[in-house]
Amino acid sequence: MRASFRLGRVAGVPVGVNWSVLVIFLLIAWGLAANQFPRAYPDRPVVAYVAAGLAAAVVFFLGLLAHEVAHAVVAKRNGIEVEGITLWLFGGVSELKGEARDPGAELRIAGVGPLVSLIIGLFFGAIAVLLALTGAHGLLLGAVSWLAGINVLLAVFNVLPAAPLDGGRVLRAAVWKATGDRTRAAVVAARAGWILGVLLIGLGLWQFLVGAGVGGLWLALIGWFLIGAAGVEERQARMGSALRGVRVADVMTPQPQTASGEMTVADFVDHYLFAYRHSALPLTEDGRPVGLVTLDRVRGIPADRRDGTTLAEVACRADELVLASPDEQLSDLLPRLSECADGRALVVTDQRLVGIVSPSDISRAVQRGSLREQMAGTHR
Repeated sequence: MRASFRLGRVAGVPVGVNWSVLVIFLLIAWGLAANQFPRAYPDRPVVAYVAAGLAAAVVFFLGLLAHEVAHAVVAKRNGIEVEGITLWLFGGVSELKGEARDPGAELRIAGVGPLVSLIIGLFFGAIAVLLALTGAHGLLLGAVSWLAGINVLLAVFNVLPAAPLDGGRVLRAAVWKATGDRTRAAVVAARAGWILGVLLIGLGLWQFLVGAGVGGLWLALIGWFLIGAAGVEERQARMGSALRGVRVADVMTPQPQTASGEMTVADFVDHYLFAYRHSALPLTEDGRPVGLVTLDRVRGIPADRRDGTTLAEVACRADELVLASPDEQLSDLLPRLSECADGRALVVTDQRLVGIVSPSDISRAVQRGSLREQMAGTHR
């Protein structure tokens, strides 16, 4: 999930927000300001409801950020690089560069997020109790009570043993510890996620049919997301198993042809397109990668604009490139290939381009790895 804009750094980790956050933020604020708070505390000014709803929504997202920052901090302490944190429609995601080295690290990284959410919920719960004891019964108590409940609910939901939830990571750590097989553990957690997704869709549709309205559809949407994410995790686990021990240098195309970002699209089409056998062209300056042009991007430029459009204008920018080192494990690179460059990575040494990894390179590596595993299995 890519960030639409960056907020800065927290604990040394870049934090971004996807535009879809605005949807859930407005839904939460509107639900509190227009429904829950007016029903619980009638006859207040409209501006008070709006202010309480917006404040509660902001604090809720700060809690989500704290949840993800906890994951990132513990991951870094366990030797895993963290590329960033992105808040989006379904909460947040920490983009880890690599995987836990053992079940214990997996458990620590996964478990700290729900623990932080639970602590936040208990903190607001304690404040709500203190406010009630002092005789406060207004919007402040309502907002604090809602924050306590939603954070505890978030912690409980996240520990459900199903990928991609944190509880799925805990389940994966347990199965990994019990069997010694990382891939099998990941598949078990992913299939548990698929089952949970189906159950949530069924429950959500049932609630919608009996009159729960948007709440039921939202539950079904979460279930649909879980099914999709669980499927991705299972495929990545199987690919990671097939690619275990394979380095980026083993599959990359070395010394790819490059071009300058100042070249026009027309010049590229006329002189490079048919002579260049690959579907992506790195752009470099003094040997350093500064962009990547794919044929799909070039094809999207109308013929009458190609003379006045440079490759730099249509390329994937330097800050969006997926960069890898030759000695990096290919399985560690895979999770990062969903970025701008259409599943491609540029391989660099001392900031200079030395190769490119394409989807076809990875596909061939997976086929070879799967064949190797099959042959190894027949000789056992």
